[in-house]
Amino acid sequence: MPSTVIPALRYRDAHKAIDFLVEAFGFARHAVYESEGGAVVEHAQLTHGAGMIMLGSERPGEDDYGRHVTAGSGSSIGIYVVVDDVAAHAQRARAAGAEIVMDPEEQDYGGSNYTCKDLEGIVWSFGNYDPWAEASG
Repeated sequence: MPSTVIPALRYRDAHKAIDFLVEAFGFARHAVYESEGGAVVEHAQLTHGAGMIMLGSERPGEDDYGRHVTAGSGSSIGIYVVVDDVAAHAQRARAAGAEIVMDPEEQDYGGSNYTCKDLEGIVWSFGNYDPWAEASG
C-alpha cells in the first residue's frame, strides 16, 4: 500500500526543483500541472517507490504554508527516503549538485544513511533502514 503521509513543499523555482529531484534523487514525475504559459507549477506529484511528495511554486503574497524553514530560524524540515544502495545514491546526488552534509555511514539502530540539501536548502536523508519492514516483521 502506498504511504498515506505525503509531504507537500514549495520551491522558489519549482521547475528546476522537479528536474533536480528526478536527476539527483531518483524521483519520477507522476503529474505536473502548470499555469497557462507554464511559468508556475500549480501542483506536482513525484513518486519514489511507494512514496510520494507534492510540490508547487512559491507565489508572491502567499502565507508560509508549505515553505521550508531557512537555516538559523530554530526549526527545519527533513525528509527521509528508503533506498537500496546508499553509497550509490549519495554519489548520484552529489554528481547532480546536492550538498552532502553527512556522508553515508552505518547507524547504531541498523542500516546506513546520508544527509544532503537540495538546490533550495531542504534537508533530505536517504538510507536503507526501512521502519516499515521492522514493523511488519
